[in-house]
Amino acid sequence: MSAVQQVADRIQALEPSATLAMSQKSRELREQGFDIINLSIGEPDFKTPKHICEEAKKAIDAGFHSYTPVPGIPELRKAIADKFKRENNIDWKPENIIVSTGAKHSLANALQVMVNPGDEVIIFAPYWVSYSEMVKLAEGKPVILEGSFENGFKVTAEQLENAITDKTKVVMFSSPSNPTGAVFSKAELTEIAKVIEKHENIFVLADEIYEYINFMEEGHFSIGSIPAIKDRVITVNGMAKGFAMTGWRIGYIGAAEWIVKGINKLQGQVTSGTNHIAQRASVVAWDDMTAAETMKRAYLVRRELVVKGLRDIPGFKVNVPDGAFYAFPEISSFFGKSDGETAINNSDDFSMFLLLKAHVATVAGSGFGAPNCIRISTAASDEALEEAIARIKAAVATLK
Repeated sequence: MSAVQQVADRIQALEPSATLAMSQKSRELREQGFDIINLSIGEPDFKTPKHICEEAKKAIDAGFHSYTPVPGIPELRKAIADKFKRENNIDWKPENIIVSTGAKHSLANALQVMVNPGDEVIIFAPYWVSYSEMVKLAEGKPVILEGSFENGFKVTAEQLENAITDKTKVVMFSSPSNPTGAVFSKAELTEIAKVIEKHENIFVLADEIYEYINFMEEGHFSIGSIPAIKDRVITVNGMAKGFAMTGWRIGYIGAAEWIVKGINKLQGQVTSGTNHIAQRASVVAWDDMTAAETMKRAYLVRRELVVKGLRDIPGFKVNVPDGAFYAFPEISSFFGKSDGETAINNSDDFSMFLLLKAHVATVAGSGFGAPNCIRISTAASDEALEEAIARIKAAVATLK
């Protein structure tokens, strides 16, 4: 007699990652011979800076092949603590730092440690696709708070205050934002912090993975630097986006020591310490920021190219993203239209239409809590982006 083929309920309840699903569909079409421009994945198209790669080679030759301490090697924890103090005005010691296998892992760990069954987690929307599913996996309840297009997709302090209940445990957001590229200013985060300060049992989970891709004149501001709530802010970051180290899988958290100890306890049972070579290489990342600055300048050029190109397409409404490497146009004007073969009823239909008719891969906004939008990654060459916009323009011109 064969076993019942059914995974656990907690897995059944999870939605598949929309970004990974579209990337898989793109790969399948490419393997069939189609010329696909993949703008669906949030991955830098640059190489990891040379000085980091050289340090990895040295680590291999020096024999750093062993298991690592669960919270990370001491040298990296100190380098991260120094970075927080130098760049973010957050005075953490190495004991306040834990290194994980990517920022995604760091976020999941934090939620598992902080959220009890039934706790509410307020998520600023549009949000990265995995936030709500991570909350569900921690047996919490996602409470989605939508930022308006007119406000650059940013949630206000007043909205937050009105959404808080006696079950609220965590407030979760990214800045710069995936998927919108929105960046919260110091003034905006200060007002949000004033709301948090009044509710002593609420914590902030701040995802700052796109910190180094910030085009605002005032630069990046960390909510964890606000003294009144410092001990209730869990700051998540990593090496992937700013240093083009996606495959190296290094994420980290800065938080109150009791939170770090809780995550250390969890991580010790699930993954233990992360890759030794990648950690050794990451120690020297901040020694030379030239490559990170070069990438940022390139992303700024691409932002201008994509925003201008999309605004030239009738039916697209586009904000100017202040950070990250995404455009997040509002495309609801195409709903109810058809090219005679494909009917567009929602952003999923529209994103699939662009893939099949324009051979451009994007991601539907539904997975980000914004069903009237699509996400377009600008982590591609200028030539690829120009060609993609031309294809999109030609494809949507057929919709009536």
